[in-house]
Amino acid sequence: MSADLTTPREFPFRSNSLNLFRLILAFLVLVAHAFYTAGLNWAPGFNGENLGGWAVIGFFVISGFLITRSRLRTDAGTFLVHRIARIMPAFLVCLVLTAAVFGPIAQFATTGTLAGYLTTPTTPLEYIWGNLFLHIDHYAIGSSLSTLPYPDAWNGSLWTLYFEFICYLVVWVLGAFAIFRRSVLLALGLWIGAVAVRAATAAGLSGGLDGDFDLLARLLPYFLAGSLVYLVVQRWGFVPLVGILSIPVAAVLMVFVPILGGPLAAPLLCYALLYLSTVVPQPEWIARNDISYGFYIYAWPMQQLVYIFGGAQFGVLVYLLITTAVTALLAMASWFVIERPVMRLARHRPAKMVPAQA
Repeated sequence: MSADLTTPREFPFRSNSLNLFRLILAFLVLVAHAFYTAGLNWAPGFNGENLGGWAVIGFFVISGFLITRSRLRTDAGTFLVHRIARIMPAFLVCLVLTAAVFGPIAQFATTGTLAGYLTTPTTPLEYIWGNLFLHIDHYAIGSSLSTLPYPDAWNGSLWTLYFEFICYLVVWVLGAFAIFRRSVLLALGLWIGAVAVRAATAAGLSGGLDGDFDLLARLLPYFLAGSLVYLVVQRWGFVPLVGILSIPVAAVLMVFVPILGGPLAAPLLCYALLYLSTVVPQPEWIARNDISYGFYIYAWPMQQLVYIFGGAQFGVLVYLLITTAVTALLAMASWFVIERPVMRLARHRPAKMVPAQA
């Protein structure tokens, strides 16, 4: 066996293809949602989860890895500024564009009039205000999508952002404790605890807590698994052979173990994706421009609009091609006009670097 595969090394944070993998995961979410927005009422998937759900899981394990690194390398204030700058401005612009541009286009195209658009609940302003702080309380805007196969839902993807930000806050708090920085055991215990909570909620033992708790219980194990893998890699180095072996083991757990297969596979899935990001090349343009977030937040509204204008009548494949193209254009605009400039402003603030090992 080649020593190169078993020799621990530093993970190449500046020369990997994680941008490409995040974009692929965003595309898989679009693919899964296309079957619903086109009126087919099903989507490809396995083990009780559609392809989009598994893609979100991939997002969360990668995010847990990268966000934990960010927290342990910066002070608490800088970390929060960077996280807010990365997620909020583009999200708010998406809300405003949906209410002020996409909604009127949809209503006029489906009804031939804009009468009542500003006053019919949920009003455009109520849509923006009710969703302003990431928790998605409103999906419809008036009756602008009432005639579609997937009616009254302008963006079925945004709900995950609220729980992702909660995960950011969890790591933000944990990063204040030296024991989290020093010991892999705490991260391991937290991940095991999160898996146990997921098992309890799956068994109906939620303690009377609402659906938000159930959704967090579903997603938190994946994020904490990414945190665990980051601490493991920082302590013992990145071992390619572990990444290779993680691929089939994670696949078996995810495909054949019901309910807990995903949470149990999460650390292995993270390690596998990290390994693949070191051997799969990505285009230089994607390495410099991360459009995955914009792709994720604009895919659903573009699918609804493309359906309105007949893009699904030629079959799912053509529908996918059209929605991918228009979503990519909006994602690029979001990156160049909103996301990258705001992040540059945020990073202009001097960051207090914190040693990874206290």
